[in-house]
Amino acid sequence: MGATATLSEAGLVAEPGQEISCSVTIRNAGRVVDQFAIEVVGDPGAWATAEPATLNLMPGEAGTVDVRFAPPRSSDVRAGLIPFGVRVFSSEDPAGSVVEEGTLQLGAFTEVTAEVVPAKVEAGSKADFEVAVDNRGNHPVAVELSALDPEDELDFQLERNRADLAPGTAAFVRLRARPRKRFLRGQPVRHRFQVFVVADNAEPLKTEGTMVQRQLLPKWLLPALAALLVLLLALVTLWFTVLRPAVKSAAREAAQEQNQEVIKAAQDAGGAAGEAKKDADQAKQNSEDAMKAVGLTPPPDGAPPGPRASNGVPNPAGNANGTPTDFRVAADAAVDSNVNRFAEFPYAVPDAAKTLVVTDLILQNPRGDNGTLRLLRDSGGTKTVLLEVGLANFRDLDHHWLQAWRFAPGEKIVLAVSCQTPGGGSRCTPSVSFSGRIE
Repeated sequence: MGATATLSEAGLVAEPGQEISCSVTIRNAGRVVDQFAIEVVGDPGAWATAEPATLNLMPGEAGTVDVRFAPPRSSDVRAGLIPFGVRVFSSEDPAGSVVEEGTLQLGAFTEVTAEVVPAKVEAGSKADFEVAVDNRGNHPVAVELSALDPEDELDFQLERNRADLAPGTAAFVRLRARPRKRFLRGQPVRHRFQVFVVADNAEPLKTEGTMVQRQLLPKWLLPALAALLVLLLALVTLWFTVLRPAVKSAAREAAQEQNQEVIKAAQDAGGAAGEAKKDADQAKQNSEDAMKAVGLTPPPDGAPPGPRASNGVPNPAGNANGTPTDFRVAADAAVDSNVNRFAEFPYAVPDAAKTLVVTDLILQNPRGDNGTLRLLRDSGGTKTVLLEVGLANFRDLDHHWLQAWRFAPGEKIVLAVSCQTPGGGSRCTPSVSFSGRIE
């Protein structure tokens, strides 16, 4: 057996920031001279010392070591019962080392601080603050908060009036201050107020804040309104003195000219209508005479015009004004970095001796290519742009014309594409579907 150790006191009581000590009696229970190292283990080891730290003893000899504890006044060391041990290490017989255990009852201390942040806020109708409360003691505390305006000019709203804080922690409580009286214009008014923080078994704390109450109207508003009023007065004056008389005079002259034109047009139309009626009557009479001469019966009055059978019944087939047609022109254009260069895909009318009339278009870009699409009229090598649209602007786009496009015999429709970024391949493949008729 290497050593024995005995504490003079197994239960110690200490206060934060103060020092307390006890002694340890060590006996060499071995048969040889031995050196013993003394160390305090456990949480108090950080603030405990042993003097001397080593002790040389003859066999059977005993010695005393003083152990001092100096717990700091800090929230890092909690109040309460703290166990510790004094380890005696034998250099000659490590297996014979011993640890003597004890406890330290650490007293509690309370230290609470409070601060209003920010200390000053400028506002017109309300100001928001935070009350920062720190528990710098070594035990949990509960605090109560209240706000007071010595001049009784503010109303306060605390997010909560009580907070529980563990040692070494802080709480932030929102505080809103509202002035009871407000003003549209005037100089800023300072309102000082106090916040009281009361902790258990501690003196009340007082911290201060300031709300600087500003006018509700922005300072630039009145000059801006004055400038606007001056501008409105200037515009009204300009309207009544210059613009309104000029507008009335111009409107009166235009109305007189329009009336004269309407009267003249009505007179011309009446004369032309009379002449047209005479010509129509004469043409009708000539037609009836011609039909009688070839053995046909003239149609009765009110019958629709157009080809008729030998019995005088109208022939519906004669009402057709062209052959319906529809076709599609598709592009397959390679990528070109020059946005002004276009690949062309022409379409020629199947019957070059007839006129193509286009009434509807459907533009399709299903893969989402990016570039430019044009529709051209090719008249003997002279090309005219009829429509231009960006490919990125559509996937399916319909056009329906009230005034149809007419392509004379020999003219061509050209689909031109400038391809910058294909949507789903290496080339741009938009297309255009046409509907109309051939006359």
